[in-house]
Amino acid sequence: MSKTLPETMACIEIVEPGGPDVLQPGTRPVPQPGPGEVLVKVAAAGVNRPDIIQREGNYKPPPGVTDVPGLEIAGTVAAVGDGVDGWQEGDELCALVAGGGYAEYCTAPAPQCLAVPRGLNMMAAAALPETFFTVWTNVFGRAALQPGESLLVHGGSSGIGTAAIQMASRLGSRVITTAGSAEKCAACQALGAEETVNYREEDFVKAAKEFGGGKGVDVVLDMVGGDYTAKNIAALAPDGRLVNIAFLKGSKMELNLLPMMLKRLTLTGSTLRPQTVERKGQIAAALKDQVWPLIESGDIKPVIHATFPLAEAAEAHRLMESSTHIGKIVLVA
Repeated sequence: MSKTLPETMACIEIVEPGGPDVLQPGTRPVPQPGPGEVLVKVAAAGVNRPDIIQREGNYKPPPGVTDVPGLEIAGTVAAVGDGVDGWQEGDELCALVAGGGYAEYCTAPAPQCLAVPRGLNMMAAAALPETFFTVWTNVFGRAALQPGESLLVHGGSSGIGTAAIQMASRLGSRVITTAGSAEKCAACQALGAEETVNYREEDFVKAAKEFGGGKGVDVVLDMVGGDYTAKNIAALAPDGRLVNIAFLKGSKMELNLLPMMLKRLTLTGSTLRPQTVERKGQIAAALKDQVWPLIESGDIKPVIHATFPLAEAAEAHRLMESSTHIGKIVLVA
């Protein structure tokens, strides 16, 4: 590594499984980039629900990955590992990582790195990778959403939701979304949702069926699970696809699968963290080709609700757990 780099760095450690207070400032050696990796001087890191699940002790890092939380970063290349082409010291990028984002320095596989879109600062760029990779691979990959089709997004005001609404609507699909307040519904509509449903007051199944001309919607993006699963199946049109990316209400439920057969439905889902670098690199390439131009033109904009200094990661987690935010929460290193 460069002789100008420090030997140690500030980071956030999970001292034990628990609530936000277990996130404590710590010091670790600056990591060294391995073959095919770059070392990034982190300017900002996104906060995501999986970070909370990891903090609670329910989402362990993959083997060989640091236990420092953080799945997306933006910053400047500080060093380059063997075999890396296309990146050099001083380049500005954002990256999807398997861990380590809550720190001053973080390594990232080169295929999972993308240039900071023109017109965006580091804080905005740090809000892109985890949500945009997740939406692309699940909504446009596994669920194969097509222009002209309809998409129901649950949690439309979340980081995932705000990304999904914009990506789907800008790429030619019709979007209906659920949210938990009038303010959140208005924010979703401003982002491109044709219809919004306050799930505390309205029946989203009925709304989704009407939105789909009486038949239902073509795709449902769900992170709730539990009793939503049967409702999602009811809300889908024939040949519809339900894609799950999380289970806030639990992954176990009793389910009548007959409607799946009668309507020829597809039930699918995925999680990013354990997937291979090669696969994540393919997602990055698709985003660069299909979505980055829309960000650089201003058609898609990351929604940032709040930023916190790295040392105040616990406060950022408290805000996320309150579910009062609209869009992303970002830590600034």
